[in-house]
Amino acid sequence: MNHLQQLLQMGQQLQARVVQLQEQLNAQEITASSGGGMVKATVDGKGSLRALRIDPSVVEAGDVELLEDLVLAAVTEAQKKAREYYEAEMRKAAGALPFQFPGLV
Repeated sequence: MNHLQQLLQMGQQLQARVVQLQEQLNAQEITASSGGGMVKATVDGKGSLRALRIDPSVVEAGDVELLEDLVLAAVTEAQKKAREYYEAEMRKAAGALPFQFPGLV
């Protein structure tokens, strides 16, 4: 019975860590830019787009294809950084467990 209690306690600790991580991910802001900073995308720790800043000179140039490429590049990079951050934080959260859960990290 002692092992079962330990397992339940570890499960509760993991659950608390996951809740804390979810809150942390929602509050986290990750920014990436493209075009030498002409376009900046900010996402939360889960990768959801929160803000997009475009230098007016890009719009004035009238090159829609360039603007589309810069926006796509900035958003993609910000989401990649968010994914890497998420995975690193999940590894930390699961690190105290004596075994790994598939899909957790």
